[in-house]
Amino acid sequence: MAKGMYYYLREAWKKPSAEMIRQKAIEWRKQNAFTKIEKPTRLDKARALGYKDKAGFVVVRVRIVRGGRKKTRPTKKGRRSKRQSIRKTLKMNYRFVAEQRVARRFPNLEVLNSYWVGKDGIHYFYEVILIDPSRPEIQADEQLKWICDNKNRGRVFRGLTSAGRKSRGLRNKGDRAIKLRPSLRAHNRLGR
Repeated sequence: MAKGMYYYLREAWKKPSAEMIRQKAIEWRKQNAFTKIEKPTRLDKARALGYKDKAGFVVVRVRIVRGGRKKTRPTKKGRRSKRQSIRKTLKMNYRFVAEQRVARRFPNLEVLNSYWVGKDGIHYFYEVILIDPSRPEIQADEQLKWICDNKNRGRVFRGLTSAGRKSRGLRNKGDRAIKLRPSLRAHNRLGR
């Protein structure tokens, strides 16, 4: 059976060569933290996540600094062990953070999805697929017009994208995940 182009694109990104990633990372580090790009770097992944090559779609590559999150050390009120820890442990994954930063940078667009494209010693690089809900091409598209509805505004900030749902633990179903639905704050505040 003959294999198509997307099969070979997928295979190339399963184990990308270190040299390929290194060359791309050198170029991407010189660019801005938010860079609009003409075409997705991983076309197979973008198409699987809903990207179409039509008016109303924007792809942005975003650069996120790696490493843990820290808070400032206290300078007053004496020394207590609780105050000395400066490392934050967030439940948000880096892809979720990247989506939110892009959504704040482009407030007239809605985040559809995102995917990983590379990392180096300092940064993670993600590409975020954005949609302009005000475009008539999007409003007329049967598969995409749901995003034009007002209830889908700001969906990335409510954890409704794929990365947000993963951070909220909504990939799990069944008895063990009962406290996660509809949210951690619901269900008599028993979510942990």
